[in-house]
Amino acid sequence: MRSEGTEDPVNAPAGLRVVLAEDSVLLREGLVGLLARFGHRTVAAVGDAAALEAAVAEHRPDIVVTDVRMPPDHTDEGLRAAVRLRETRPDLPVLVLSQYVQRSYAAELLDSGDGTAVGYLLKDRVGQVEEFLDAVARVAAGGTVVDPEVVRRLISRRRDPLERLTAREREVLALVAEGHSNAEVSRRLTVSEAAVGKHIGNILMKLDLPPAQESHRRVLAVLAYLRG
Repeated sequence: MRSEGTEDPVNAPAGLRVVLAEDSVLLREGLVGLLARFGHRTVAAVGDAAALEAAVAEHRPDIVVTDVRMPPDHTDEGLRAAVRLRETRPDLPVLVLSQYVQRSYAAELLDSGDGTAVGYLLKDRVGQVEEFLDAVARVAAGGTVVDPEVVRRLISRRRDPLERLTAREREVLALVAEGHSNAEVSRRLTVSEAAVGKHIGNILMKLDLPPAQESHRRVLAVLAYLRG
């Protein structure tokens, strides 16, 4: 984990007032208990992005800890809310937790404010209690904490996204870019429609196009192809 910030976590502020956003009740309650155990007070624990923004306005917390995917679409609502919160209050410490790297908004979040008091941590780290609490303390104290996997994915963003596609997937994407339906792609490549659907699913996944944008993802994939 890359950590920046001059304050030793051992001497970091105690008794932080936390607003927590996590749609999983079990994980939310677990985090509330964990934070309390180490002297922090969760002033609001909510399950969606709208409630998160309302809670921050009401409680003015020392730090926000938020999930990325929350209701209603379970895509990047928490991360987008975090970006909005930092737009209105650039010095608000925000630590994002996720099972995934949502590159589009992750970069925007990490660029927000002056790049301090912000963090992006994969949820696996929550199981490593000391590492999680260290991240909370460092972000609240104005530091920056970024999971190594997030760094790796953000760096790879600069590469040609089509590099990740197989030769067959490139053929499929090329035909999609020409405006062909799955059935026509299937006929031209002499493969089943199911196989075409699987290739397209893999293409969308490799291009980091979230499921909630289903109706728009083919267009975005085509744009990636044209830019490549």
